[in-house]
Amino acid sequence: MTRQIFGMQPVREAIRAHGNELRCVFVQNDGGPKLDAVARFAADHGIAVERVPRGELDRRTKNGFHQGVLAIAPEVALVALDDLKVDPNTLILALDGVMDPHNFGAAIRSAVALGATGIVWPEHASAPLSPATFRASAGAVEHATLCRVPALPQALHELKDRGVTPIALDVRGTSELSDLSLTGPLAIVIGAEDRGPRKPVLAACTHVARLPLKGPVTALNASVAAAIALYEVGQQRRAARPSEATATMENARSAVSETASDPILDDE
Repeated sequence: MTRQIFGMQPVREAIRAHGNELRCVFVQNDGGPKLDAVARFAADHGIAVERVPRGELDRRTKNGFHQGVLAIAPEVALVALDDLKVDPNTLILALDGVMDPHNFGAAIRSAVALGATGIVWPEHASAPLSPATFRASAGAVEHATLCRVPALPQALHELKDRGVTPIALDVRGTSELSDLSLTGPLAIVIGAEDRGPRKPVLAACTHVARLPLKGPVTALNASVAAAIALYEVGQQRRAARPSEATATMENARSAVSETASDPILDDE
């Protein structure tokens, strides 16, 4: 099985991520220097390049916004929930009921850019992994760790059993996200803009938090909320590192001091 990726940036990222696993890259034959550069980039990675008229690309993409380039790629690789790595740096973005492929793709882009280690979403009532999603992610989907699950509440319970703290974002949250400790393994849960996470999803979370919105707007779309939340996690984790390093140094100094104070017994 294969899939289509079109648009300059999505195709460039697919080339970077997959190299000669791409079956072919179709490039408009009179598209100018930028498309020539994409063709050379693909060829340098050992990918077959075919120059075609713009009408051929229009036909293949069903008049999608292809910008003169189309790649035939392997299907998106999905991982099982059990295969998601859990360690102190784990940061999972869980999407509940995000139906719009552009919003879904933009959320994937935010997740990859801001260091999420996995993206989890339910197989029902979610946007498909479509060319529109790939394009909205600006190619970030090619670098993401993706996990589609049968039921998100159950997946969150399983992650909790493995030491991950799920935190849902909701306007009715009892605390602001920044007031919580965000330095351990986390799953940030984002719901649809019009209703937020569903009740079973909220019930599966350890905390329900809100973003500090100050103006008349009371809700953000999923990709924007995800970006703000993931950035806050990154800020807290960066701020924690100096104190952790200081504690490590203090422990080291203490150990050296204790060693130095021990009596030295000469062999006789």
